[in-house]
Amino acid sequence: MAVGGRDRVTGYLVRRSTDVFGRVGDMSVIALEGFRRTWDVRTWFWEYIQQCWFLARVTSLPVLLVSLPLGATVALQVGQLAWQLGASSATGGAVVVGLVREVAPMASALLIAGAGGSAMTSDIGARNIRDELAAMEVMAVNPIHRLVTPRLWAASTVAVLLVPLVIVAGAGGGYFFNVVIQGVTPGAYFDGAVSLLVTSDLLVTLFKAWIFGFIAAIMSCYFGMTCQTSPVGVGRAVNQSTVVTFMLVFAVNYVITMIYFLAYPPRPM
Repeated sequence: MAVGGRDRVTGYLVRRSTDVFGRVGDMSVIALEGFRRTWDVRTWFWEYIQQCWFLARVTSLPVLLVSLPLGATVALQVGQLAWQLGASSATGGAVVVGLVREVAPMASALLIAGAGGSAMTSDIGARNIRDELAAMEVMAVNPIHRLVTPRLWAASTVAVLLVPLVIVAGAGGGYFFNVVIQGVTPGAYFDGAVSLLVTSDLLVTLFKAWIFGFIAAIMSCYFGMTCQTSPVGVGRAVNQSTVVTFMLVFAVNYVITMIYFLAYPPRPM
């Protein structure tokens, strides 16, 4: 019995590992095939414009509503400690550095995945269960080139464009708490906000947002194109794409941040 139980467990682990590696391979194929036709801009440019407009429309207001209280919350937590240490003017620097380095790309990616990515998955999944993807293949139209490529570039573009919005809104929330409530002068707030930042911080943040946008679009398109051909399958694909995107974004963010801090250690005040 013990040997049979171990064999069943081993077989289950082998099947699960094979399934996982198969899914990773399918994701890689869709991503690479989507990039392969990037040069042929004429075939996907208008779809790209439509997807950019759609993503900007569904994410702009939510990202503002998230960033304002987020900046105020960071200022509240950091400001109380800084006030006890007699360095309340340093709150602006802590808030803006945190927004630029970590909060802005993460908030942008999560909004793209949660609001835009779920809509992408449901749209492509609906096309899948109506056999539109198969019909495109019959008509010699590659569905990956037609649907995935513009969504990859639209998600990455809008993710980058949301970063300044997050930074400005979050800094505004921190300004309200630090200046209006705590009484710190505006000059001290903004001087501290820019004293610790360097150009590479913003460049790495934009690069993170760009990568995260690609991840969100790839996961959304993959789960939409491989979902079960039923409404329940589409719903499960939306849930799976959002969860997997969040996990990958946090993992990739950790790797990029670690490499960046090793290459460019933070400078002292």
